[in-house]
Amino acid sequence: MTKNAKKFFLDEHGCAKNQVDGEIIISNLIRAGYERAERIEDADFIVINSCGFIESAKKESLDALVGARKNFPTKKIIFAGCLAQRYSEVFKTELPEADGIFGNGDLSLISDLAKKVLQGKRAVLAPEQAGVNCGERLANLSYENSVYVKITEGCSNHCAFCAIPLIRGELRSRPSKDVIAEIESLLHRGVFEINLVGQDLAAYGTEENFVRENGEKKSPLYSLLKKISALKGNFWVRLLYIHPDHFPLDILELFKKDSRLLAYFDIPFQSGDDGIIRAMNRKCTQSAYIELVNKIRTALPHAAIRTTFLAGFPGEDENAFLNTLDFLKKIRADWAGAFCFSKEDGTPAAKMKNPVPKKVAAARQKILIEAQEEITAENLSRRVKNENAENLEYEILIEEVFLEKEGAGGEAFAIGRAWFEAPDVDGNFVVRFDSDDENALALVKPGKVVRAKAVGVNGVDIDSVLLGK
Repeated sequence: MTKNAKKFFLDEHGCAKNQVDGEIIISNLIRAGYERAERIEDADFIVINSCGFIESAKKESLDALVGARKNFPTKKIIFAGCLAQRYSEVFKTELPEADGIFGNGDLSLISDLAKKVLQGKRAVLAPEQAGVNCGERLANLSYENSVYVKITEGCSNHCAFCAIPLIRGELRSRPSKDVIAEIESLLHRGVFEINLVGQDLAAYGTEENFVRENGEKKSPLYSLLKKISALKGNFWVRLLYIHPDHFPLDILELFKKDSRLLAYFDIPFQSGDDGIIRAMNRKCTQSAYIELVNKIRTALPHAAIRTTFLAGFPGEDENAFLNTLDFLKKIRADWAGAFCFSKEDGTPAAKMKNPVPKKVAAARQKILIEAQEEITAENLSRRVKNENAENLEYEILIEEVFLEKEGAGGEAFAIGRAWFEAPDVDGNFVVRFDSDDENALALVKPGKVVRAKAVGVNGVDIDSVLLGK
């Protein structure tokens, strides 16, 4: 670190892919000689890494900018990320709260823009999307020993409601050798959980210019996972975000052979009504989606499935909504999120007729969430005990530890996750242990993996007790 280095603070927003970008921004600024401040008050300049996916996320990012300007009127502020990339020309003149606008087309240029901003110049930089923003990171914004690894950038599915292709461009995939090299580096550092992310992992390597390897007649995702499976060590690999229209079923055989490849599949179905599915520019049907779920569960009976539903898509009448609700109940996913339709500029859905009133969309969202809560509770109960009524044991990645006062002799607990729980979006394991037990205190630390016995369900969480080594 250079003497008297300027300090920066990163204010992170958005999804896991945006988090990777935030970690790259931090790393590039540190390499350029800047110092990361742990507190915003100590920073010379602030970088707000924005989200531009839906209206509520945009508002959150803009509110963060306005709040930072109000609270720190003399500090330099760079507004970065997806929202900055998408509206860079507009923000050039209409966002005076920001001293700099920095898109996510090429994150290696952040230090150049920061230098200009610190010199008192107003700078706007939003290069076209090319390649995949990746590389070794000097910071991890996740819980300890859990890391996101980006394997694709952009998306070519062009779902009618989604602005991602407008923000991040068309699909680009990383060469598998680069992905493997990054994972090997993380494992060497002792990282336990690798979460593979991209807008659609099923599309990995499917673009025309992607170099196929070994001539194997398998999906590119299969080839990548096979290489990951060949790595030595004790670790988890989780796949996040797989488009249901082209789920590569050939990968399932790898999950049967290697338990380190977690049988957790995040498949955003969005709707269960055939008409709405087609209007969303998706190719399949409710029955095809049910068949997909059945195939996954036939191959991997213990598989965990997460999905997402979009309430209030234009043209969604009561019958269409009931079809989605029926679909939710049929597939009985372990986890599901529900969101209200957001009208995004430049997307086909923004111009569609028969909009659904916001209050109706919100009411439907609530019904979907409540229906899923019941299903989740039932599914979790089956992960507590087996068919012989024996309590099941799991490896738990610890995230946080909460101790009672010394000498209280009371129960302490930790929050962690089992293999069927993804970071930030699903429930957790509550691991209880004796705060006066020195062996337990040595075992239960953030980033460590412990063994625990499930004893009950509490909402979306599972209660458990710590087991010894």
